[in-house]
Amino acid sequence: MLHLKLPTDPRWVNIAEKNIEDILIDHAYCEQKAASTCISLIVQYPEKDELVEMLTPVVAEEWDHFERVLKEMRKRGISLGKMRKDEYVNQLAQKIKKGGSREQQLVEKLLMSALIEARSCERFKLLWQNLEDENLKEFYYELMVSEAGHYTNFITLARNYLPREEVDKRWQELLKEEKAIIENLEPRSDRMH
Repeated sequence: MLHLKLPTDPRWVNIAEKNIEDILIDHAYCEQKAASTCISLIVQYPEKDELVEMLTPVVAEEWDHFERVLKEMRKRGISLGKMRKDEYVNQLAQKIKKGGSREQQLVEKLLMSALIEARSCERFKLLWQNLEDENLKEFYYELMVSEAGHYTNFITLARNYLPREEVDKRWQELLKEEKAIIENLEPRSDRMH
């Protein structure tokens, strides 16, 4: 369903489990950034009724996820600390086409968000399937289902603003770019992506 061209390195989940505190911190910031991205899209494109309608509840869900990750962190005595540089997202952002029409710029942003949600969903699935902590397994299962819905929302919106063939072609290009990024990023103990 996610159409990712390369699965996550199997070593990642083992590294993540051994460093769950760092993963939770990074995850909290990922949820915060996801909510902020949706708010930014609504602010930049307020005339796009479908976008406003579809992303408003996503803002609330992403912020709820942020709060839920913070709750898991508090249970473990972990504080949020400083935001970390997200190499994955920064490299993806470099693949986004600049210029073009307002709709083309919007579609680029929506497809980038879809990619991030797809990769997050895949990582949450790995955590759900492989963690020993039963509470975290259930937590990541719920988030996996939610992220899959968000991924679908972004793709659906993109297809509302440009012809489906054009969106699907660009989506395939970005999937290949994302594959190359994943191939070259070493699995890290302190990053969700």
